[in-house]
Amino acid sequence: MPATSAFDALTISERSGPEPSVRFTVHVQPRSKRTGIDGMHGDALRVRVNAPPVDGAANDAVIEVLGAALGVPKRAVSVVAGMTSRSKIIEVRPMTAAAMRVQLGP
Repeated sequence: MPATSAFDALTISERSGPEPSVRFTVHVQPRSKRTGIDGMHGDALRVRVNAPPVDGAANDAVIEVLGAALGVPKRAVSVVAGMTSRSKIIEVRPMTAAAMRVQLGP
């Protein structure tokens, strides 16, 4: 029986092409005491960052946290929607949904 994960509810959209990529939703908690991925917020991945939501600092921190958690360089992670919102759509390339689930772990 496969191990279940808190992240099983996360909807990950795969995009094909010369370089596979995934898109998923995150809910950002800026000015948090802790930094990192902290489970789910509805159907979105909850990401806590220390940075304030000013001049893109929180977006940069989210990119750094996700890059480290998924084992990809920061340049492979981008915010494609929600630049000024707590709810953002993130794209990671090159990445597949299966590889992302492995990186998030059970």
